[in-house]
Amino acid sequence: MVAAKRFGNAAFIAFALALLFESQARADAPAAVVEFEIPALHHAPIVTAQMAEPLTIGASIDRADLVRRARLVFRSARAQGEVDFERSSDRELRYVAMIPANAVRPGLAYSIELETTKGATLPVFATRTAPHAVTVLDTPEDSREAAQLARLNGRRSVIQSSGEYATFGTSSSGVRDGFFRMEGSYTYRLLSTVAEFGLRAGVVRGSSGLATTSDPSLAEVGLNYAAPRIRLRAADGLHVEGELLTSVTEVGFAVGGGGAILFGDVYGSNFVVGVEGIQVFGVRAYTRLDLVANARLTVAPLVEVTTMPHASVAGLRLLGEAAIDLGLGLRLDLRAGYQARHFNDGGPTVGGGFAYAF
Repeated sequence: MVAAKRFGNAAFIAFALALLFESQARADAPAAVVEFEIPALHHAPIVTAQMAEPLTIGASIDRADLVRRARLVFRSARAQGEVDFERSSDRELRYVAMIPANAVRPGLAYSIELETTKGATLPVFATRTAPHAVTVLDTPEDSREAAQLARLNGRRSVIQSSGEYATFGTSSSGVRDGFFRMEGSYTYRLLSTVAEFGLRAGVVRGSSGLATTSDPSLAEVGLNYAAPRIRLRAADGLHVEGELLTSVTEVGFAVGGGGAILFGDVYGSNFVVGVEGIQVFGVRAYTRLDLVANARLTVAPLVEVTTMPHASVAGLRLLGEAAIDLGLGLRLDLRAGYQARHFNDGGPTVGGGFAYAF
């Protein structure tokens, strides 16, 4: 009886030890991995982008076998749309999507969605209603334009009126050789590769030195003209201008043209070489040096050689101009000088005008 009791106690102790070892073994065993059949996308958010350049966005996808489509949803001030992620050869960015250059504009934002093989749509980065914003940086051209526009106080348009009276003295036939001119113009400043364009129109009336006492009909000359023009920026310190002249003279319709090269600061100190001509009326070639004296005053000496109006001998004009900034976009222009076709005879030039920029 005692032996049976001792055997039962030993069996109980052995059973308890077996249970203890089994529970310890279970505690030491690694936990089972629970797999969730939900794909995931890993993406480093884009903070900045360059204006008007394509933007590539990369990502990696966990459980790609469960993904039917990964799409990038974008919008900006210029465009909006969707593009799919596609496989990439980059080991770090297994999938890439590209936002087109025309959409990389201010206001750019995007979100990313996954469409599973079961038809569910999962927003995995931002959402369509609250997309991730990207700061779009200006191109060098945009930065240059913004700096120029700020320098001009945001004034892109300029209207101007001017007039002058000039005489070369009296010709050998005793006829006055000179003219007066009235002109109005409009200019719009694009401040890019096409720096500006505009249109000027005016009238010229005068007397030609070709007239003789026997043929006074040659004395009175005139010109009604219009000239569209354009200025192109070849470099920051080099601009080229061209214009087309159309006119009606006292002898009928006439055409012409002109051009100029500008060296230096286009809205500061610069040097200009130019030429202009029109059928019948004549040709002029000139140089001009704009010197900024201070914030309010710009002075400009000019040298001009011209056969206008209707002269057989070229005349030399030595002129000076002053542009006075009156503030609020207003400018006063003054012109004075002297010209002659012969060393022993000549006459003065006086003129001026106003300009308003807005």
